[in-house]
Amino acid sequence: MQTRRIGDTDVSAIGLGGMPMSIEGRPDEARSIDTIHAALDAGVTLIDTADAYHLRADEVGHNETLIAKALASHGRGSDVLVATKGGHLRPGDGRWTLDGSPEHIKRACEDSLRRLGVEAIGLYQFHRPDPKVPYAESVGAVRDLLDEGKIRMAGVSNANPDQIRQADEILGGRLVSVQNQFSPAFRSSEPELELCDRLGIAFLPWSPLGGISQAGELGSSYAPFARVAEAHGVSPQRVCLAWMLAKSPYVIPIPGSSRPETIRDSVAAVELVLTAEEIAELDAV
Repeated sequence: MQTRRIGDTDVSAIGLGGMPMSIEGRPDEARSIDTIHAALDAGVTLIDTADAYHLRADEVGHNETLIAKALASHGRGSDVLVATKGGHLRPGDGRWTLDGSPEHIKRACEDSLRRLGVEAIGLYQFHRPDPKVPYAESVGAVRDLLDEGKIRMAGVSNANPDQIRQADEILGGRLVSVQNQFSPAFRSSEPELELCDRLGIAFLPWSPLGGISQAGELGSSYAPFARVAEAHGVSPQRVCLAWMLAKSPYVIPIPGSSRPETIRDSVAAVELVLTAEEIAELDAV
């Protein structure tokens, strides 16, 4: 497995996004654990989760608990960097709400520590800016957690360039990751990706396969991914992740998965080398 760097830690160039295993349409626990184990067997050493990845109001942290159980039952579980997040809430009626208050973030971190069964969280990220709370206060809470040793590394999610710079300043130059939506269907985070590349900060695209399910449809704007995939004899999803990896050495996609075969296919993207012409064609989508 090829590796890339988050802060002082080398991780697999492709991570596993845990969200599909805990929200709407989630599989049973056995298949989820099989999926996590398949990822570990394929060399994945980065798993992304959040306390808000759950369905009912009474199961906050469902995904964190699931991941902790899967890691504890696998021989390579201790090799994994678990990245979790706080600041989002799901009241149980399908909505996503926000609480970026320092009090909530610190309490959420304590709860995540307990669910993950660790003394310090490997990577803790502020999940999403809360318009009711000054951004500096939210990130300041993450800084406090870092200073107290509750977390080893700090990041932000769903942040714009100004917020990335502000977060890095508040953290004293210790911002190691930015997790934003980025995919063929969602390209508006290109400025954040480019900023992370300049600053040497890991950029973790969430939902990186957006739009790819339409690649094989006649007349689809994502058809170039299907054409390149056919030329290489691989899936469009694998091409998509290889394209992302080629954009910057600081990009580490975290495709969500709920089946062993899909995460195995995603991981294989690290071995796929695209030509400059293919990359240019995909950039133009």
